[in-house]
Amino acid sequence: MTEQDTTPVVQRVDDRHRYEIAVDGQRAGLTAYRDQGDRRVFFHTEIGDAYAGRGLASVLVEYALNDVRAAGMRIVPVCPYVAKFLKKHEEFADITDPVTPEVMEWLDGQLKR
Repeated sequence: MTEQDTTPVVQRVDDRHRYEIAVDGQRAGLTAYRDQGDRRVFFHTEIGDAYAGRGLASVLVEYALNDVRAAGMRIVPVCPYVAKFLKKHEEFADITDPVTPEVMEWLDGQLKR
């Protein structure tokens, strides 16, 4: 197997409101979001057990946050993993908004929970 075969590939899947990361053509994980105006609210990140410990969540979230910046949007880190990532990566601080009760209420309505 070559290095190229195992290079993770990340893509935004708009109709499913998420970014997915694939390894060897298999989905290894995702980070889910909903858009509220110019803010992308990240609420869940997961990596499959078979892919754990490879740093894939970091690759996935970094790609997603760079994509948000490129789109001229802002980040709201409801997802604990995204919030933790942002603490270590201050280069995204200028486009990060706080999680507020209003955002949580809006998100609950979006997710019908």
